Amino acid sequence: MILTKAQYDEIAQCLVSVPPTRQSLRKLKQTFPRYLNGVGRNGTAPVLLELANEVDYAPSLMARIILERFLQEHEETPPSKSVINSMLRDPSQIPDGVLANQVYQCIVNDCCYGPLVDCIKHAIGHEHEVLLRDLLLEKNLSFLDEDQLRAKGYDKTPDFILQVPVAVEGHIIHWIESKASFGDECSHHAYLHDQFWSYWNRFGPGLVIYWYGFIQELDCNRERGILLKACFPTDIVTLCHSIA
Repeated sequence: MILTKAQYDEIAQCLVSVPPTRQSLRKLKQTFPRYLNGVGRNGTAPVLLELANEVDYAPSLMARIILERFLQEHEETPPSKSVINSMLRDPSQIPDGVLANQVYQCIVNDCCYGPLVDCIKHAIGHEHEVLLRDLLLEKNLSFLDEDQLRAKGYDKTPDFILQVPVAVEGHIIHWIESKASFGDECSHHAYLHDQFWSYWNRFGPGLVIYWYGFIQELDCNRERGILLKACFPTDIVTLCHSIA
């Protein structure tokens, strides 16, 4: 939003004259209702999306904040997380049509966060799990998938457990995890803490496939039992090969 110097000075003067309290913030919102004025002029204009871009904030996160405040003001009890998530996935559930349209525009224009991005990530992840399953079957490797393991009572499992271990580049592999993403430092360290070391503790050494590559220096735990690859290994050594 572009302001004239007079408009800017008016807002700045008002900010100086009021104490930093919630009541003052409410007064400022009433005095300078940017969002309400914007949608009042044109309910279909991407006002909320433009506000998010102005402050360099993810549009879907901005939509969540506005939706939470809207529901808090119109409902007797604070909205639950499940209700908010449901409305973000399907904005037609939002009781205010104008806000529903604003939220929708934020969701479909966010390439990093939000239900649409989550859906895309889930689809890509599932696609690569199917690819990995097909490659395991092609190699005649016996395995249990995540659903079968959960049916056996395991609460945290890798994508595939090999019923007969194999060797990859001289390392024994008991399990394989598929990651349809690039392995950067932040995500990999989080996966190590939340997933990979737990798999290692329960099932022994394993293999992680980052289908979109990874930082080479992160493949530093091979001797401890976690091997990283950017594709399905072609040099798998099975028990049959060892006996031969």
